[in-house]
Amino acid sequence: MNKKELDKIAEEWFTARSWKPFPFQKQTWNAFYQGKNGLLNAPTGSGKTYALWIPIVLDYIKKNPNYKTKHRKGVKALWITPLRALSVEIKQAAERFVNEIGVPFTVGIRTGDTSQKERAAQKRSMPDLLITTPESLQLLLGSKGYDKTFKDLTAVIIDEWHELLGSKRGVQMELGLSRLKNIAPELRIWGISATIGNLEQAKEVLLGHESNAGKNSILIKANINKKIKVQSIIPSQMETFPWRGHLGLHLLEKVIPIIEQSKTTLLFTNTRAQCEIWFQKLLEKHPELAGEIAMHHGSINKETRLWVEHAIREGTLKAVVCTSSLDLGVDFAPVETIIQIGGPKGVARFLQRAGRSGHQPGKQSVIYFLPTHAMELIEASALQKAVKKQSIEDRIPYLNSFDVLVQYLISLAVSNGFYPDQIFPEIKRTFCFQSITKEQFRWVLNFITFGSQSLQTYDEYKKVEIESDGRFKVNSRAVAMRHRLQIGTIVSDAVLSVKYVTGGYLGSIEEWFVSKLKPGDVFTFAGRNLALFRIKNMQVLVKKSKQKTSKVPSWMGGRMSFSSEMSELLRDELYLAGTTTVKKSKELKALSHIFERQERESVVPSSNEFLIETFKTREGYHAIFYPFEGRFVHEAMASLIAYRISLLDPITFSIAYNDYGFELLSDQEIDIQQVLDNDLFTTRFLRNDLQKSLNATEMARRKFRDIAVIAGLVFTGYPDKLIKSKHLQSSSQLLFNVFKDYEPDNLLFQQAFTETFEHQLEEGRLQLALERINSQNITWRPCKKPTPFSFPIITDRLREKLSSEKLADRIKKMTAQLEKS
Repeated sequence: MNKKELDKIAEEWFTARSWKPFPFQKQTWNAFYQGKNGLLNAPTGSGKTYALWIPIVLDYIKKNPNYKTKHRKGVKALWITPLRALSVEIKQAAERFVNEIGVPFTVGIRTGDTSQKERAAQKRSMPDLLITTPESLQLLLGSKGYDKTFKDLTAVIIDEWHELLGSKRGVQMELGLSRLKNIAPELRIWGISATIGNLEQAKEVLLGHESNAGKNSILIKANINKKIKVQSIIPSQMETFPWRGHLGLHLLEKVIPIIEQSKTTLLFTNTRAQCEIWFQKLLEKHPELAGEIAMHHGSINKETRLWVEHAIREGTLKAVVCTSSLDLGVDFAPVETIIQIGGPKGVARFLQRAGRSGHQPGKQSVIYFLPTHAMELIEASALQKAVKKQSIEDRIPYLNSFDVLVQYLISLAVSNGFYPDQIFPEIKRTFCFQSITKEQFRWVLNFITFGSQSLQTYDEYKKVEIESDGRFKVNSRAVAMRHRLQIGTIVSDAVLSVKYVTGGYLGSIEEWFVSKLKPGDVFTFAGRNLALFRIKNMQVLVKKSKQKTSKVPSWMGGRMSFSSEMSELLRDELYLAGTTTVKKSKELKALSHIFERQERESVVPSSNEFLIETFKTREGYHAIFYPFEGRFVHEAMASLIAYRISLLDPITFSIAYNDYGFELLSDQEIDIQQVLDNDLFTTRFLRNDLQKSLNATEMARRKFRDIAVIAGLVFTGYPDKLIKSKHLQSSSQLLFNVFKDYEPDNLLFQQAFTETFEHQLEEGRLQLALERINSQNITWRPCKKPTPFSFPIITDRLREKLSSEKLADRIKKMTAQLEKS
């Protein structure tokens, strides 16, 4: 069958559905038939799935003309998805095509949710098309005879590649692909990505550094202008002194007409705690929504999540309050409107969420921006421009993640075993390990066989044996079982199941939150008020409570920071606010009274200015700095500047920061002129000063816990008997101290520091921010009292000390005093 006949099958199938293939779909089909690898960049809801399922199936028809009578069993294609929630939909899309054109293909799913019965059936006879996750692929590579399972593989598709890139799951994927390329000579690798800035680099990471796959490759961009309508919900009354978390719920009534006018609305929150609060408040104020509104986040049980997803597809829900758990790829046709509550902190995330509405080719996406405090309207104004310009962030890939390499090599040793001389060139061709040396690889081999030099007297770290022919192999069933239980790179705090005393599973909650509760304490979870009965065997047993006030769980990692792209957009927008010559957006106009007050008491900085404000209150002497770089950069910069000031003058500071700036508070006045004269924003000695200012060893110690779990140095426990996070922490700390004192050149120990600086403190961004500040004129404004810009930072510090009710009262008084003056 020639290419023309294949195209005809595809086009007739499209016509039967009243569709028309896009040029990018045809381009992808042709590239696939030519044996090319590639990366497909297309907006959400444009038909990316059919751009690759169709050529996989048609290519099989071309090579097997008698496919109807002589069907070859075995896996032909793998479809890797970062979210289990997407797998059902991908399966339906594939089955729809193969069934309607009459190809006897079976489609299967293999994820953490797949039952033991289904796995056993797959072991006997693998499906032709298998949908799986990066973790499940590693488990398959850790199964005996995986080379026979994948020998006829012709394609691997990595969906939502931007979600994996820039994380250790991406590294896991790179290593898995490096092995599959050597097993299956006909393999073609394709990535799919909607929102990413560094596309060429994304393709290089996917296909490998200087590999044949990379040379025979193509980047396909779909030139489809997805229409996105962005509207800000502007409050009718705006406080002059904004503070976080207060404005959001005040706008609840403005959300109701939007929900009523749309078939289905998704309300995106940035945290699971915020999701719980909004769901509760909507039902409290509008009980008539009961039965028409639901909630969706990663900690709610699987059955409820699947029910919510199904109900959205069926159009039986008016609104769903959700988190990033519904960010990716799911095709919800009835969704007409998105409401983003609070700044999304990144352009890519905002576009991704906008794409959940109008999720069909040619349809318009509608997204409303609801600010949780007045200053977020600047973000709303900046996002409108970013959407027009398509200014999307880069995803920065990991380099030399030795913990992931250790896990991968043990997986191979658990299955068929491996020969180092065969595996090393494969690993070196991946982007992550392009600079790995033979010495480093020898260290990793030594680590998995003897537990490195400081642990070689302990048998539990000797996991892999070297057989007489040089093969590295795990022969202990106990080691193999423990390793399989711990495959993966997503490390979180220990989670406990939440269950009713009478039975019935509600979801999971992090141990650190539950550890603060006493029996009888009431907390909100999965949209219900629950009273803690007791904690037993990693289970939180609860009863329903009618009590009105309750604690809301906050999960770790709840607060996100600005991306570098978002920071730049925000600064540009802010600089506009201070000018009188440029036409301003309605968002900036709504904030004009805040800018006027700021200008009267201090200054609204221009593009060549860096603002520092100082004032005194009964709390002490405040110095506020405004880099507008996001909370992670501000955390590091605040500690750095505080440390450098203390070298000039022995002063103790308490530090507060948000996405706009940071505060140094002291009981004695800071000599700002001395700060400026001594070049405290210099980039010289940056790493050294950061290490001293932040107690980087303590941060690296915490980071090492995750590395130790991924590398299998500490065991997290069996499914029904997980080890408590405090025990994991103490075990990993013990190892950290051993390496610090006796083996400082240990690659995993060194990796903890590298990751702390590069990923947690964003050292690269900090350096660029300091360079920018050095090129600006530093404007120091001694003020009489807090300004509108400084107010959110001060109140954020108070939030750590006060309950929400007491905080609201305190802020009311502070605002009244400032307004009066």
